[in-house]
Amino acid sequence: MDKPVLQVIVASTRPGRAGRAIGEWFREHAVGQGDFEVELVDLAEVGLPFLDEPNHPRLKQYVNAHTKEWSATIERGDAFVFVTPEYNHSFTAVLKNALDYLHHEWQHKAAGFVSYGGISGGTRAVNSLRQVTSSLKMIPVVEAVNVPFYTQFVGDDGTFQPNEVTVGAADALLAELSKLTGALRPMRLAAA
Repeated sequence: MDKPVLQVIVASTRPGRAGRAIGEWFREHAVGQGDFEVELVDLAEVGLPFLDEPNHPRLKQYVNAHTKEWSATIERGDAFVFVTPEYNHSFTAVLKNALDYLHHEWQHKAAGFVSYGGISGGTRAVNSLRQVTSSLKMIPVVEAVNVPFYTQFVGDDGTFQPNEVTVGAADALLAELSKLTGALRPMRLAAA
């Protein structure tokens, strides 16, 4: 069986964002871990407009090319890691929009979280995101990477330079995602 696909979804689209650098670091770290084929999915590049489908996502009757492309991307994934900043005690509107576009494509897949922000490290964003991912029938893992005061870990060249605690958290997150994805993938394949 091929390795499962882990999609690292960067949820910030603003100019000057750190999310892309943090997402690239996590993608490289996950590749090095070896349990997954890893893809970086940057919502700034996906460029979904505000939800514009006439039919409910549960029907999977998409009319727009951008929705069909987004559906194919997420369908390909076996697990997700959402890299999100914290905006006003929650996650980004761009990520909520991307989640709302689809329904079946998210189901019965493991979800992990890498968050960053000020003193809370984005934990309040993750708490909100856990509710939304659960309602889409994703299985959120408890282990997470939370980066408080993230600017101290971004070098002059714009790369993310994690400390030992952050690397350990990433290892724990990936290990749990690997176990859960291994358990969920056969169930999804059998249902298909």
